[in-house]
This record gives sequence, C-alpha cells and structure tokens, in this order.
Amino acid sequence: MMHGAPMSPISATLLLNAYRSGLFPMADSRGQDEVYWVEPRERAIIPLDGFRCSRSLAKAIRQERFAVTCNAAFPQVIDACAAPRPDHPETWISHRIEASYRALHKAGHAHSIECWQGGALVGGLYGVGFERAFCGESMFSAVRDASKVALAWLVVLLGRAGYRLLDCQFMTEHLASVGAVAISRDDYLRLLAGAVAAGPARGLPEAYASLVASAAAPVSPPDSAGVPEGSSSPGKLIAQSLTQTS
Repeated sequence: MMHGAPMSPISATLLLNAYRSGLFPMADSRGQDEVYWVEPRERAIIPLDGFRCSRSLAKAIRQERFAVTCNAAFPQVIDACAAPRPDHPETWISHRIEASYRALHKAGHAHSIECWQGGALVGGLYGVGFERAFCGESMFSAVRDASKVALAWLVVLLGRAGYRLLDCQFMTEHLASVGAVAISRDDYLRLLAGAVAAGPARGLPEAYASLVASAAAPVSPPDSAGVPEGSSSPGKLIAQSLTQTS
C-alpha cells in the first residue's frame, strides 16, 4: 500500500493568524501529518507580575546553576520537548508541527529559552511571540528546576520587552506552582485582543541581550585596582526582578 507524500509545514501566516484568534495546532502522534486546531474552554496564563518564585528557585537563579540563553538552540529544544517521557509516551508535537515551528523561528516569531549545565542542554522551553502576546508551547527538563529557571527568565524578559500576555494553554501542577491561573475562553480572548491591539513589543532576543549587558555593567566606579565594584550578574538581576514582583 502506497502512502502519500508528507504534508508541507503549516505556513507562518496561517499559524500567526490562528494564534491571534486564540487557536493553536496539535497532532495525535509524532508521525501524524494531520493537525487539529484547539481552543480550550479554560486557558492557563501566568500574569507577568504574578510569577511565584520559591526561595529554592530564587537561589538556583541567583547562583546561576544553569547558563541561560535565548534562541541559541531552538531545534534542539523543540526536539527535546517532543521526546517520549515516562508519563507521556506519545507527543502532540508531530514532525509536521515541529517543521512548522522551525520555519516560524526562522521568520522571527518563535523563540526558545535554553538552560545549560556543563555544556549540555538540560532544560528549556519554546513558544510563539506576536505583538504583545507570547504563547508558551512546551518545556522540558532533564535536571531538577531547569524548566522552572527557563520559565522564570522568560517571564522577566517578556516584562522587559513590553509584553502583556503569557499564555500557557493548559493548566498543570507544574504551572500552578509558579503562579499560573485558569481563566475562561472569553476572558482570554479579551486579554489576547488587548495584547494584539497594543502593537509590536520589543524583540525577545533584544531583551535578553539588554539584560545581559545590564548585568555586565558596573554599578559603582572601579576600586583602586581598577576593578568595577558591585557588578551584578544576569541571574541576580532575574532573581531580583522576580522577588520584587512576587
């Protein structure tokens, strides 16, 4: 029995129009070409001023247990998110959906946050950004707290870039533990419409570069040996931002 050729990736225009309408694609399995468009009756969001940063998470961020990057390994992140897990042997991220988001990333509308340890990618997330809305798609963690650190960085970067909405799609215990709340479809659509009407936000990679540059700048004049005093670090800036808003 002959099978048809694999279906082409979903176009960036169709994907973005779907997100602006409150829809996102899913598939039944990794090898399934067909996608269906989902619009949950109840939506999970993380208020950008309501991220719940536990003491242990803040410590992990301040101590920089992970090196965190933005858009440094998008293909690897989405591939890791699609990998089978003990509690989820099958994934909704089909090869066609993965190819679609890789193309969207190249077009500048899909982004990833990566956590590295010892040179290895141990956690991260990816999602879609448009106007002042960011729709988180999936995350993975091979080391404890790696995905939470990536999410913490995302929240701060979105705030710095002027975003208004962080959509997490479906509520989970993991998301609830960091401050996600469930809202109705109608409430979500109102927030989404406001975020779209507000116009373009600053780019997420630019917000990341700005934060890293801010951390590298001395906060006081050099000492007698010519060494800047009081220099911060990206992790300390992230932790400080979260503890001020949580």
